[in-house]
Amino acid sequence: MADIKFDFHDKAVLVTGGTRGIGAATVRAFLAAGAHVAVNGHTAESARRAVDQLGARAQAMAAPGFWDDQ
Repeated sequence: MADIKFDFHDKAVLVTGGTRGIGAATVRAFLAAGAHVAVNGHTAESARRAVDQLGARAQAMAAPGFWDDQ
């Protein structure tokens, strides 16, 4: 497999569903490429937990109320 590198130095990226699984792996990849990443999660708490593990260039955000009716 080719080693593909992207440069996102000082770019801002939003990853929805970035608190676990493929989304969290995507967040880590963008951070490794130099991006500042906003991590969106189902709840503010899950987003904060993910950011606590990911580092300084990540910021937590949530979409409160979006799933309340489901």
